[in-house]
Amino acid sequence: MNNHSLSPSGLYQAFPLGTLLCLSAVILFTGLGLREPWPADEPRFALIARDMVETGQWFFPMRGGEIYPDKPPVFMWLIALFYVMTGSLKVAFLLPSALAGMVTVGLVYDLGRRLWSVNTGFIAGLLLLFTVQFTLQAKTAQIDALVCVFITLGCYGLLRFLLIDGLWRWYFLAWFAMGLGIITKGVGFLPALMLLPYLAYRLRTRHDEFALPYQPSVWKWWLGPVVMLLAISLWFVPMYYLVSASDNPALHAYRDNILFKQTVTRYADSWHHIKPFWYYLTSVIPVFWLPMSLALPWLIPAWWRAIKQLDARIILPAGWIVLLVIFFSMSPGKRGVYILPALPMLALISAPYCAQLLSRRWLNQLIWGLCGLLTLLLFVAGVGALLEASWIQHALDDNSVDVSGFFFAASTIGAISLIVSYRKAKWKSWVILMSGLWLIYSTWGYVLMGPMRTPIPVFNEMEKILPTNSAIALVAFSEQFILFSPYPVTHFGYHTPTDIQLQAANQWLEGQGTRYLLLAEPQLQASCFNPDLAEYVGFAHRRDWYVVNAQAKTTHCTLPAQPVQEYSR
Repeated sequence: MNNHSLSPSGLYQAFPLGTLLCLSAVILFTGLGLREPWPADEPRFALIARDMVETGQWFFPMRGGEIYPDKPPVFMWLIALFYVMTGSLKVAFLLPSALAGMVTVGLVYDLGRRLWSVNTGFIAGLLLLFTVQFTLQAKTAQIDALVCVFITLGCYGLLRFLLIDGLWRWYFLAWFAMGLGIITKGVGFLPALMLLPYLAYRLRTRHDEFALPYQPSVWKWWLGPVVMLLAISLWFVPMYYLVSASDNPALHAYRDNILFKQTVTRYADSWHHIKPFWYYLTSVIPVFWLPMSLALPWLIPAWWRAIKQLDARIILPAGWIVLLVIFFSMSPGKRGVYILPALPMLALISAPYCAQLLSRRWLNQLIWGLCGLLTLLLFVAGVGALLEASWIQHALDDNSVDVSGFFFAASTIGAISLIVSYRKAKWKSWVILMSGLWLIYSTWGYVLMGPMRTPIPVFNEMEKILPTNSAIALVAFSEQFILFSPYPVTHFGYHTPTDIQLQAANQWLEGQGTRYLLLAEPQLQASCFNPDLAEYVGFAHRRDWYVVNAQAKTTHCTLPAQPVQEYSR
């Protein structure tokens, strides 16, 4: 099997990058505008972006009138910008991640082309595009795809400088990208870790024929962090000035939270997502890095041989991937998406060995067998949905939508992938299966899952019951209830204890106008309302929801001991 057997021959040979980007666009952009933001993070970022446009307050992110202190505003800025450009929040909220995914694929292609060959670059881009975690994040409105492209750009600049042409502009571009990554999600400095394996490489090859052909001035190296600080200052300086010039304690809390709690404290003393040190090795990489994780038993010996031969093209990215995984493993708080930025470099150093590895019978059998297992699971899910099995209804968080047809269609795609690739090139089963799954998930799946992943059905039911001039209050809420509400919304602080929120809501109900409180069943049962006077408005997000007004209050209702801040939208 030769390298070109892994790629389409006609268009690929004439327009390799164009072919790769067109394929990426089909997978990443299909479904744009077909779905609403889904929990957990998407409604929050979409709500903040919409409020930026509607209120004109762009610099400090606001969540339903309350400052959102957990992230810098860069990602929300992009959603808001695309909202202004398109006029559609359903389109705008997914565009930053999709575009970031496209750029990341292009950067990996260009590195592979320059370090090895055009075909290697093309394969590297395909590997990245068909890796589960990368495409999933590129089709999700979370910050991780955006910070991934900045980190990849940082790695790109360093590798261009260190291994390809030695031009300082690439070195400074790398540090500028790190600065942008930091003001996007804190960890944008990670490409700098690549200088550690580079230092080890230079020390080893100092008197060797493999040494790089230039001796850069020492002082220029220190300009890199200065460039990074300049990029950070684009956001930090005006933010710090505005906070310092204000006597608003909420702004001061925002500054302190962003600079300390969400960076150093979140890493060293995380308060949630606590996982063991080996979490990424056992729970993330084997599943979410498919299909590349299947090839690791063959790739690791190949990389080790290249490292012993002092091939810097492998040493630098591979060393960086190891350092990145160790870095995140050392923090007690872990999420699978944290190690997403390692995937572009993993695809880059896997691509040169792809043709050789895919000629191996056992790896082909593994890929084909995996596709067979996924096909079987999809078929079983279809049967479970058809029979209304409790386990499938619980997994989908809904029992009102018939999804059996979707699962049967997905399993049919799997069967086709197995049949087409059975006799030879069994690895193609993964490409066919994942392409089909992403396309039907992004169309049919989006339409089916909409009622399950949003509170829109609850608000539709409320509109049948509540007068048109009603206002509502929320307690212990999620951002989607503000984003989708057709009514004016009041809440009492996202981090305010629930019992204090309930007390403040009791007081709020006595105000002027037609007022209702939207409650989940646990809050209804634990509060001072008479459940018999509550109106049931539907099921969403694993809970039953009710509305009550002041008439449902009992004599046990207590008022807050001190005033509680109200936030309105």
